[in-house]
Amino acid sequence: MNHFEQIHQHLVSAGYHMLLEEDGLACVELSLRQGKRHQAIFLTELQNDDGRRFLRVSTSIAPITGLDARKALAFNWESRVGFLAIGELDGVRYLQLCENRPYDSLLPAEIDRLILEIGGTGDAMELRLSAGGDLL
Repeated sequence: MNHFEQIHQHLVSAGYHMLLEEDGLACVELSLRQGKRHQAIFLTELQNDDGRRFLRVSTSIAPITGLDARKALAFNWESRVGFLAIGELDGVRYLQLCENRPYDSLLPAEIDRLILEIGGTGDAMELRLSAGGDLL
């Protein structure tokens, strides 16, 4: 993959449920646990200082207010997928699960795997940190 439009075309042709489509940004919604839970997955384009492009796949987990950081860090230590960060969504700071991949090694199957892994792991983390809630 060389640019975000190729990634976007893959998302559309693969039949993902698109919630948001903008230049360099897409949001897909995964239906999990036989449709009982849903998770929004954001795909964005990043560029480093030397111009190399990366795809960031991320999902919001829970607002950071009242969050037990020890639970989040323990989950992060056990996780084999992604890393934790804090990002803002509609003016609220959220714990995020993210993973970045360089475009030059990105294949459609890897995009699918990232969406499913970040979505599934993010939902499991949300379930644990929000007492069973499905906020996002």
